Amino acid sequence: MAGEDSVPVMERQRLGEVFHYFAKAGVAAVRVTEGEVRVGDRLQFQGPTTDFVETVQSLQIEKVSVPQAVAGQEVGVRVSQRCREGDLVYKL
Repeated sequence: MAGEDSVPVMERQRLGEVFHYFAKAGVAAVRVTEGEVRVGDRLQFQGPTTDFVETVQSLQIEKVSVPQAVAGQEVGVRVSQRCREGDLVYKL
């Protein structure tokens, strides 16, 4: 699945994984397992049928906007493309 948005493995850091996708809202629920994510960060969503890069426009924890999320938290990220449970999320 190499394309313009493909990123070499060495230039990214694993952040966590998608545990739910809200199709109507276009929001990925991400369990942050390593590091931190902030508004403005670029994330890569990757799985068997998923591979896209998204700039974080907003983060929400339990429907409250937050500027960042750290390992151990679950956060909602608005995305422009569909992702699936189990997709991995990398910080670029």
